[in-house]
Amino acid sequence: MILQALKEYYDRKAADPESGIAPSGWFQGRIDFVIALNPDGKFGQLECLQVINKGKRQSHSCLLPYIGKQALKHTMSGKDANLLWDNASFVLGLGKNGKTKLESFISTIKERLGDADDPAVKAVLTYLEAGQCEPACFQPVVQHPEYGEEIREGRASLTFRLTGDSNLFVFERPQIRAMVSEGVERTERIGTCLVTGETNQAIEICHVVVKNLYGAQKDPNLVSFNRAAFNSFGKDQSANAPVGKCAAFAYNTALNYLASRGSKQKLQVGDATVVFWSAKDTDLEKQIVEFFSESPKDDPDRGSRAIASLFKAVETGAFVDDKGTIKFFVLGMTPFGPRIAIRFWIVDTVSGMAGKIRQHFEDIRVIHGPKDRDEVSIFSLLVSTATQRNAENIPPNVAGETMRAILSGLPYPQTLLQAVIRRIRAEQSRKNKLTGKPLPNVTHERAALVKACINRATRFINNKEKEELKVSLDETNTNIGYRLGRLFAALEKIQQEASPGINATIRDRFYSAASSTPVTVFGNLMRLKNHHLAKLDNVGRKVTFEKLLTQIVSDIRDYPTHLKLEDQGRFHIGYYHQMQDFFTKKSK
Repeated sequence: MILQALKEYYDRKAADPESGIAPSGWFQGRIDFVIALNPDGKFGQLECLQVINKGKRQSHSCLLPYIGKQALKHTMSGKDANLLWDNASFVLGLGKNGKTKLESFISTIKERLGDADDPAVKAVLTYLEAGQCEPACFQPVVQHPEYGEEIREGRASLTFRLTGDSNLFVFERPQIRAMVSEGVERTERIGTCLVTGETNQAIEICHVVVKNLYGAQKDPNLVSFNRAAFNSFGKDQSANAPVGKCAAFAYNTALNYLASRGSKQKLQVGDATVVFWSAKDTDLEKQIVEFFSESPKDDPDRGSRAIASLFKAVETGAFVDDKGTIKFFVLGMTPFGPRIAIRFWIVDTVSGMAGKIRQHFEDIRVIHGPKDRDEVSIFSLLVSTATQRNAENIPPNVAGETMRAILSGLPYPQTLLQAVIRRIRAEQSRKNKLTGKPLPNVTHERAALVKACINRATRFINNKEKEELKVSLDETNTNIGYRLGRLFAALEKIQQEASPGINATIRDRFYSAASSTPVTVFGNLMRLKNHHLAKLDNVGRKVTFEKLLTQIVSDIRDYPTHLKLEDQGRFHIGYYHQMQDFFTKKSK
């Protein structure tokens, strides 16, 4: 199903000349240097195609001939040469086994383009064969005063150009381009393609790797059988799952296109790379990344505008084209050694997916301070669960499972709620390192996550209960955890007003115990509050606090010995709501 959906996406993009996706026989790669040759095969000059971007040198991106498993190799490893382009170890015979690699590079050109009556191909072969016999022919390139050192390292990619073709590589010449696009690699394996169902198809033996996956030490494969333990019924390699060469090229090109750098249909969520696409061209596949990603510094309101458009879509019908039948696909991947581990695969309609995303933002909506953004990105939510707010410390698997829950409409993972509560308790006494002032442990992001986790879990058990925890303070909520959270916030506020500028409040010393084992601390805290109230000079303020405490404790019969995890979450929301209410300007 995954391969079929990717192939269909490739077919759709290939039919659009403005999509930029690689046509059959080509792939998007990079070139660093071009060797310009005279028609007689003599060296002309060496041209650098690299550009400086943000202080770093970047290779020139272009379509390169794709002739099999070696096409995506840019290192000195491997023994297979590419067609009319490669690194210096193949093009100039440098490094270990350089002579053998140069022979492979020449034989590849002859094998693939032997019938081409093209002066540029003849010039390249003349130049290479001369250098094969006399390496001094390559010295103007290898010993180039400016680029020679980089080329000798062997990692730079090189190709050729005829001096008369100002901006045309040899493999871009019309005759060569046609031969590359129409050429099919010889294979001894013929079978039925499992993707298309077509018979008598040339079967791909080794599938191409997928680039740009976060955390991959080596570019992995989506389909791979490289150990005997993975084989079955005496079959080896991809004969275990036969995929035709055309279908293999299509799905791989589509996946690399979606996962490419700068792709607007890719989102990095923790260790999971998530790509999105739809069966037809839709607004959702173009905007979905904006819903979840951080807004750029030069346009901080971009995410809010995108989410506002999502909420308006219910009225405008922007995501219900074709009566809501257009399929939408989500693929979550994580590299696992030489293979790709599929974290989740979700198939829905465009309107169904838009509704689930909208529900996520409804669930995380909670009252907040004036300096906090209305909409919170998935990255901000997840990083709030990590030690020192470092993305590398996001608990394993939490990010991928959270994204899966959002897009599937399922309850958030229990590990997410545990991670949030763990950070809230760990930071009960956090201070600003510069000013020494206390910083909130129940932040906007953490409150949003706790509220969303509890509401989704409640709704999953009882779909009639749409929202247990409200956006702001709910004085009618009698849950013991929620009431105790409100009570703790009120006691802390009384202490702060009774002793302005106090170094350590009751939050610093008792918050963790109060939110998990209330019976151990609340008796003492209720006795202390009488002392704090007595210190208040404003009689009216004292009366206000006493009324508030009376209203909160009216439904508390006793203090529990222990709060279960969900009630601990309700404690944090009650505390957060009450604190926000203290600082919210009241209208008369």
